[in-house]
Amino acid sequence: MKIIKTTLSGCVVIEPAVHGDARGFFYESFNAARFAQAGLDLTFVQTNVSRSAQGVLRGLHYQWPHPQGKLVSVLEGEVYDVAVDIRVGSPTFGRWTAAILSADNKRHFWVPEGFAHGFAVLSENATFVYQCTAPYDRTTDAGVRWNDAALAIDWPIAEPLLSDKDQRTPFLADVPREKLPIYP
Repeated sequence: MKIIKTTLSGCVVIEPAVHGDARGFFYESFNAARFAQAGLDLTFVQTNVSRSAQGVLRGLHYQWPHPQGKLVSVLEGEVYDVAVDIRVGSPTFGRWTAAILSADNKRHFWVPEGFAHGFAVLSENATFVYQCTAPYDRTTDAGVRWNDAALAIDWPIAEPLLSDKDQRTPFLADVPREKLPIYP
């Protein structure tokens, strides 16, 4: 397993060791002991799977005050995956990082608690897996606008397909500070 640091402290890309031959391949998508040795002592309580068509953009989502850390990966297709630091007081508040996740590269992306998360589907379809450190809580579900000019995320899709919810999320500057995570 290889850990690749991003520009945001805590957000990392994980490349599993893939063992393959003419019959196919095998890899561990999660091993608690190996992740802990790499500094990621994680406990997951919920796993979600979504399937989306090309051009769909989901996000930028977060929960507060019951935050979720997410280990995300793609089983089919390819996505452009984004994490945004929205922790009040963080030295990287409002900055983002991204990774290409695909069934071919088998990479995972760790998005810690306190970050907003979203992805855009680049392939015909994508099957996306989220392993979460806290259960989904509708009462604390929140979001930040995907195309917030202050964030300046370099999305590879100009006209994404969005849910009604994602079309109405506020810009980061319009979210009351008490509704954002706090930097430790």
